[in-house]
Amino acid sequence: MRGAFVATGREGVGGEYNLQVRNAVKRFPGVLALDGVDLEIHKGEVLAVIGENGAGKSTLMKILSGALLMDSGEILLDGKVIPPETTPKARMDYGLGIIYQELNYLNEMSIAENLFLGRVPVKGPFRRVDYQGMKQASMDLLRLFNLDYNPFTLVKELSVAEKQILEILRAVSRDVKVLIMDEPTSSLNEVETQRLFGHIENLKNRGVSIIYISHKLEEVFRLADRVMVMRDGKRVGVVDIKDTSSGQLVEMMVGRAITEMYPKEKVPIGDEVLRIEHLSCGCAKDISFSLRKGEIFGLYGLVGSGCVETVEGLLGIKAISSGKVLIDGKEASIGSPIEAKKRGLAYVPSDRKAEGLILIHSLKDNLTITKLDELGKGFMIDNAKAKEYCDTWIDKMQIRTPSRNAIVESLSGGNQQKVVVAKWILTEPKVLIMNDPTRGVDVGAKVEIYKIMEELCSRGISIIMVTAELLEVIGITDRMLVFANGTIAGEFMRNDYDQKTILHMAVKGNENG
Repeated sequence: MRGAFVATGREGVGGEYNLQVRNAVKRFPGVLALDGVDLEIHKGEVLAVIGENGAGKSTLMKILSGALLMDSGEILLDGKVIPPETTPKARMDYGLGIIYQELNYLNEMSIAENLFLGRVPVKGPFRRVDYQGMKQASMDLLRLFNLDYNPFTLVKELSVAEKQILEILRAVSRDVKVLIMDEPTSSLNEVETQRLFGHIENLKNRGVSIIYISHKLEEVFRLADRVMVMRDGKRVGVVDIKDTSSGQLVEMMVGRAITEMYPKEKVPIGDEVLRIEHLSCGCAKDISFSLRKGEIFGLYGLVGSGCVETVEGLLGIKAISSGKVLIDGKEASIGSPIEAKKRGLAYVPSDRKAEGLILIHSLKDNLTITKLDELGKGFMIDNAKAKEYCDTWIDKMQIRTPSRNAIVESLSGGNQQKVVVAKWILTEPKVLIMNDPTRGVDVGAKVEIYKIMEELCSRGISIIMVTAELLEVIGITDRMLVFANGTIAGEFMRNDYDQKTILHMAVKGNENG
């Protein structure tokens, strides 16, 4: 075995290994992604796999799913070797299911067609599509997450969180023996997350093995029986969850102790820089608030609460039906994101894959795309300056990449997220709007992003942060609004934050209002 293995002495729920990986090795150009990694999971067990971005977690999972071939090693399911060339579909037939961190869906197809992609039910001698059967089966699945959608609604009409749920439903609808979940709660709020946890418990009780990848240690301690830690392509150790602590796991992951998760500093709050008055956009109705210089201002709410619609109206992504926006006390008409950028507003979107990156271009191209006006020389680009910007921010954000010219699609999800954050910080905006800025980012990188946010505020930049993580909004913001049912349910100053009150308000709304 490679790396330090901490023997647990545990035989697992089922008393036998359901899945084993032995001495997995995978190389990419210039990178040894997996260096002799072993993995074992018992029947009916939740094994959490954790590590920083670039540790090799997603590479290992893609090898298990058949999406990647390993250079050497073997995989055993129920004691039988799976041929390394087995296709992803054949892996699913074996009983290996996976939910990737990056969502896989077809926007122009319906919910039902996405749920049953590759296995559409048919009937009759001519094997026609059984739409009624597919509709009923889809409705049964949707009820698991209380989604009141017509199964033939196009997926493009769903929110990011609802698309995440669709991925989960598609995976669990199969008769899986081992289900791999790669950051499954990255777009889910607390209510949806708890519902998912209940479903995981049900699967576990039926003897299904769960490999759970997450950067959220509170989820690891809530769900896992054992934890496998990876660093730099190696397995560092495996521990029983009851025998460890979050501090020990973080130190194993990063090779150092992180003493403060939320490095909140006291930054002088200046004059008002932005005001929204009675704004209505989509499900958001009659929203009013102000933002001051150097402030981190949180917008927190469940899916469909109006948080995202509010910032999309502010940025000109969606048309507002009423209300106005004032910047530095002057009314501003913002009809598009380009106009918002000119006015000093920048936006880090939640879906980096669809909205934040040009996946087939290099890291350098993606990071410097917001500075093309400055870098342009006629029809040419100041390549030396572009390289300087790129290298500076690769270092600041600790982006793990073989080079600045690496195709951004080849980077891990967390490193892709860092590129999105960096490219907008590079514009030195007056107001930076961040929608789930640490989604899919490991614990070490989260702290780095929080520190950068604090540094920006010390320079007088104001931040609006929309986040689905309650602990995050409590930990890093100076003030917050709680949204429910398209309206503002409450406002809290940092000294008045109370987790239970905020969550209750987000679920129930302001019952006194």
